[in-house]
Amino acid sequence: MIENQDIRPAQVIGPLGEPLTLDDLPSPSTKRWVVRRKAEVVAAVNGGLLTIDEVLERYSLTLEEFASWQRAVDRSGMQGLRVTRIQHYRDLYERQLKY
Repeated sequence: MIENQDIRPAQVIGPLGEPLTLDDLPSPSTKRWVVRRKAEVVAAVNGGLLTIDEVLERYSLTLEEFASWQRAVDRSGMQGLRVTRIQHYRDLYERQLKY
């Protein structure tokens, strides 16, 4: 039946609004995670191109690490993924929750 089929999109909308396919994703051997690469992986999962389990295995990430990327994108967009600004965006988000 249809619920047993693995139906996935051929492409999704990337973080910059461009089409994103499996071939466009960062290499599985990626060691240096810049903002754009993190955002592409998050967009791939959000769009259904890859599952979370596939991302964790493909990139040797922990669930906590990937979840922090998703949370950062949800809260602050791509800028939230910048390692140098994590504390700033975290404080900003917590202040917004208070009001």
